[in-house]
Amino acid sequence: MSADFNAWNRKIIDEFRANGGRVGGMFEGSPLVVVHTTGAKTGTARENPLVPLIDGARMYVFASNGGAPRNPDWYHNLKANPAVRVEHLMETFDATAVEVEDAVEHERVYSMQASRIPSFADYAQQTARRIPVIELVRS
Repeated sequence: MSADFNAWNRKIIDEFRANGGRVGGMFEGSPLVVVHTTGAKTGTARENPLVPLIDGARMYVFASNGGAPRNPDWYHNLKANPAVRVEHLMETFDATAVEVEDAVEHERVYSMQASRIPSFADYAQQTARRIPVIELVRS
């Protein structure tokens, strides 16, 4: 991951924390969470700003990687270490990251996200891989 990308993420996370879980720019008006993962290879603590889908009491995140051909690093981290911490608005809670494997449920959740935030439909069209959907289940 490039230093520029890490600096960009850090700026978003700092703004998120300074403004009660809200940010401007390209994420203005979208929900945002910060998901804390543990590096799969290094064991290093990582923080990732992500656009979730909140469906009632359930929360999902999407390993879209902007439609890139490979999954993002944070996805590999949470697959190796599914215990995560989540910051949402002014709340922080522990959760377990569980990938949605069922094809029907995956389609339902991903379609809901794509209808709310059209860039997710674009991401799915830009890649041949099935974009993983991960439920963050409160511990």
